[in-house]
Amino acid sequence: MESNTLFQYSVVSALMDGVASNGLPLQTLSQHGNHGLGTFRRMAGEMIIIDGQIYSMKADGSVTLISSTEQTETVTPYAMVTRFSPTITKKVKLGGKDELKDFLTNLIPRTSNNYLAFRVDGVFKSVTVRAAGPQKEKGEGLVAVCARQTVFELEPEEGGGIGGTIIGFRSPAFLQGVSVAGDHLHFITDDRKRGGHMLGFETEGEVEVQVAGMWRVELELPKDDEEFENAKLVGDNEGIKAVEG
Repeated sequence: MESNTLFQYSVVSALMDGVASNGLPLQTLSQHGNHGLGTFRRMAGEMIIIDGQIYSMKADGSVTLISSTEQTETVTPYAMVTRFSPTITKKVKLGGKDELKDFLTNLIPRTSNNYLAFRVDGVFKSVTVRAAGPQKEKGEGLVAVCARQTVFELEPEEGGGIGGTIIGFRSPAFLQGVSVAGDHLHFITDDRKRGGHMLGFETEGEVEVQVAGMWRVELELPKDDEEFENAKLVGDNEGIKAVEG
């Protein structure tokens, strides 16, 4: 797949309807890119793909590398991935998600109706993440799953600061329900031992922000999946906003 082409499996509205029993093997997903995020069967934790490595970040706070062998058996009911090749790289100090949002908007204008992929590397003063799942029963929707989410305030490392990386995508508002409109961020520490869905942060000093616009999108929908076939897939804008933080 060409650089900065978005590949997405399934749609967010399917997760809202609890479609999570089956999915795409991670081995197949990894062929489409080296930068991504998503979840796992039964919404059991948060997925982050960084430098081609796939990690599972679970509700108990543990982070596990999914080996190449495990990728043949492990599936995702929803994921976004790209072969990331940044077109702009800048250093900046950020006070939180809103400042990152504004910075990206100004950094790469005329993309309000397009996707962006971005990465932020550096040392953070504070990081708040969450992890949720798994479903308690088949068909349980994302709102119910996230009602049991665990929120973590990551502790600074010895000597101060939290070294890590944000992997993110920005999706256009008109595709809410297909993707998560706005900025969707996952975080992992440099030692790959802590992380999750990012709720908030503040940088210690300047961090490196890399970004690329994406104008080509490939969407693959679940095939021969009874749950997906029976899902209503009705847009739930408020529900998606609530679970994404």
